[in-house]
Amino acid sequence: MTNINVKRVKSSEIEFKDRLVSIQRVTKVTKGGRTFSFSAIVVVGNENGVVGYGLGKAKEVTAAIAKGVDDAKKNLIKVPILKGTIPHDQLGKYSGALVYIKPAAPGTGVIAGGAMRAVLESVGVKDVLAKSKGSSNPHSVVKATINALIKLRDPYTVAQLRGIELNQVFNG
Repeated sequence: MTNINVKRVKSSEIEFKDRLVSIQRVTKVTKGGRTFSFSAIVVVGNENGVVGYGLGKAKEVTAAIAKGVDDAKKNLIKVPILKGTIPHDQLGKYSGALVYIKPAAPGTGVIAGGAMRAVLESVGVKDVLAKSKGSSNPHSVVKATINALIKLRDPYTVAQLRGIELNQVFNG
């Protein structure tokens, strides 16, 4: 894998909106009977380029969601957004999930399914085309989408890394 600089963000100075992606009821069977607990995967974002995901497990649904939100705020990343869309197409992979995201023209909207939609809307992307291939497990799809977003680079960063001017990045 290539060396990618992940921009971590502190959660204290930002207002976040959280989205529940998936909640599962888990049953543990013991000699004394069944014990139920809940597992929730949550995505938080400020809809302005910062997003994170987290997993929470607890005996009650609300506690599981709260733990997921706390975990998500510990794993925040900064994503480049240009004119309401992403700078370039990107593949993301995690376990059995493969995700493809592609920039779209203004007015297109977020064309994505379930777990991917929650991540892309939380990050603040307004126009994007996305396709999920392979596993449809929400945990894997969220992690693959985050992986694709981490790999995105804006033209300013590319120009700086190559040591050229910004207009040369677009002209090739």
